Amino acid sequence: MTPEERAARRRRLAEVFGDVLPDQTSDDAEPEATTPDASEEWLRRQVPPHHG
Repeated sequence: MTPEERAARRRRLAEVFGDVLPDQTSDDAEPEATTPDASEEWLRRQVPPHHG
C-alpha cells in the first residue's frame, strides 16, 4: 500500500468514524515534575497498600 493510499484510507475512516483518539494521550506524556523527586513520589503513590 502506498503512502497516498494509506492517507486516503485514513481520510475515509475519519469521515465515517470521526477522529476519536488524540495524537497523544496523558499516559504517553511525561509527567510534569515540579521538583527533582516528583516522579519518584508519584511512583510511590502508585504502589498498592498490600505491597507496602
